[in-house]
Amino acid sequence: MSTLKELKNSILADGVIDEAEVKQLCEVLYADGKIDKEEADFLFYLNDAVSGKANHSSWETLFVEAITSFLLEDETSPGEIEEDEAQWLLAKIQGDGQLDKTEKALLANLKSKAKSFPSILNL
Repeated sequence: MSTLKELKNSILADGVIDEAEVKQLCEVLYADGKIDKEEADFLFYLNDAVSGKANHSSWETLFVEAITSFLLEDETSPGEIEEDEAQWLLAKIQGDGQLDKTEKALLANLKSKAKSFPSILNL
């Protein structure tokens, strides 16, 4: 089983996320059945690094589903994006100075699934 660091090095070697790498990411990220903050941060780091590249379409699906799960399937506020979560998400999206298509897909998914959608995320 690969570690996140090994996966990061492998993925960033060519700067593109292919289908096999998405499968590896799924295995590592969901090994414990949930996405934690470190894993969510890692996914944003990867997305910023490969934004605009010819990534496999399953990358966007994994990213959107994993971050949505992290934000909406937590124990303290299931189905809701709390203020601190909204601030974290905004910082992550704005971290590289651009709103890419994968992040737009994430926001659209969150907007459709969350009980309410914080106005600061209407980008």
